[in-house]
This record gives sequence, structure tokens and C-alpha cells, in this order.
Amino acid sequence: MKPSRGEALFSYVNVLLLSLLSLSTILPFIHIIAKSLSGEAYILAKDIWLWPKGATIDSYQYVLSYKQFYISFYNSVLITVIGTVISMAVTILAAFPLSRKHFPLKRGLMLFFVITMFFSGGLIPTYLVVKQLGLLNTLWSIMLPMALAPFNLILIRNFFFSLPEALEESAVIDGASNLRILTWIYLPLSLPSIATIAMFYAVGYWNSFFQAMMYITNRALMPLQVFLMQLVTNSKPGDMAVGGALNDLTPESTTAAAIVCVVFPILCVYPFIQKYFVKGVMLGAVKG
Repeated sequence: MKPSRGEALFSYVNVLLLSLLSLSTILPFIHIIAKSLSGEAYILAKDIWLWPKGATIDSYQYVLSYKQFYISFYNSVLITVIGTVISMAVTILAAFPLSRKHFPLKRGLMLFFVITMFFSGGLIPTYLVVKQLGLLNTLWSIMLPMALAPFNLILIRNFFFSLPEALEESAVIDGASNLRILTWIYLPLSLPSIATIAMFYAVGYWNSFFQAMMYITNRALMPLQVFLMQLVTNSKPGDMAVGGALNDLTPESTTAAAIVCVVFPILCVYPFIQKYFVKGVMLGAVKG
């Protein structure tokens, strides 16, 4: 069926607006890459836009010459992987009973979780709790306080709620336990939603910065985002693995190279689960 003139006009305008929005997010990153690969003279002359000039990789050699970069990279990977696993386990185990219609405490617990989306205990009480639990200067101080995001819990819970009740009823008749129903029925059917929420958690852990600044003072536990902050502020993040022959580089080029090195690893994960994004979020938001 041929679309009407109004529908065609709406489609064209929609494509144009989305294209402009995409360019507004992509062009700054391309500019950062171009700057990280450009020569010092061109950067000082402010002559870099979207294409590198005087191509060189000295900025990357400088950033990668820090031993602290590899230590921080390892810490960030550890935080992201373990933190995502913990968060997904907690979120799924909380969402499953909250999606059961006959669970008596469902409304009260959901209200409890929703309240935490708008009100928090505050910065100082949170710090005191982390301190009293003995989590200061440990990677657990970043992972455990962020273990459950109420918004992600609501998405998973709504997706579970939208699944047909007949699936659970047939499993109960066959003698399946709640754990077996969750692992054999709900989880396989929820892969799009689970992959999407896992990516949300992973990006949050990878970008965790404020928690590390508050709870960690040991350089051996410094995540990558703190390393980047120290490099941007021109403070020394740690000892260099090689000599200081590259110290005459401009701060702008080294900062750009550091940004690319920090963003690139998590950016590589997106293509593998991109197909789950729209499907996962929409399915989790249809029914509540």
C-alpha cells in the first residue's frame, strides 16, 4: 500500500532529524580520534576537525607507556565483568517473585524499590555504610552499592510479567520448582531483555568514576576512568613503563588518545548485542 503524502513527509522529516541527532553524537568522537592521531603543530594551530593531519601515533605510545594504564584497565575489566554478573543475578532473582501475581508482598516491595529511584540516603550516610562494612579500598566498594538499579529491575519484572501464565502452570503440573521454572522457561525466553539490561549494567560499571574517587585511594585499585581523569588534569597517574621521550606532546593529543583508549573496549561490545536493544527494552516496557 502506497503511503500518503503526509506519511511520506513524516518519514522524511523523521529520517532527517534522526540523522542530525546521530551526527551530533558521532562527529565529536571522530574529532577526538582525529586529534589523537594528529601532529603537535596542527593541534596547536587548531587546524584539526574530522581528519588527522601530520598523522602520528605518539600520543597512543605515551598513554600506553604508563604501567598504571594496564593496572587500571585490568581493574575496570574486573569491575565490569564481576559487577555485571552480580547485578544480573540480584536483578533477576528479585524480578522473578515480584512478577508473580500471587506473591503477597509484591506491591509493598515494588513501592520500596520505586521510592529509592527518587530518594537516596545521601552521600555521607552512604560513605559511612561502605566504611562500616569494611569495603573501603576494595573493588567491592564499587560493585556492591551499584548491584541493583530499580529501573532495570522494573524492566525485567515487566518482561517476566508479560510471559504467558500457561507456561508456568504446565511446568508446575509437571512438578517443576520455582528455580527450575526460572532457569528453564523464563531465562531462555528473556534473552533479549537480559542482554539489554546486562549492557546497561556493564556500561555503568565501566564508566564508574565517582564511587572510585570516594572509596578508593590505593593506586593498585584505580579504575580506568580515574586514570583518565588524572591524565586530563595533567597529574601523574603512575610510573611510566618507558622513558619520558614523549613528554613534549601536547596535553590535548594525549587526552584525546586516552579518551579513545578508554571508550574503545566497551564500544566493541555494542555490535554483538545491538540487535537485542530495541526488542529487549520494548518488551520490558509493554506491560506492568
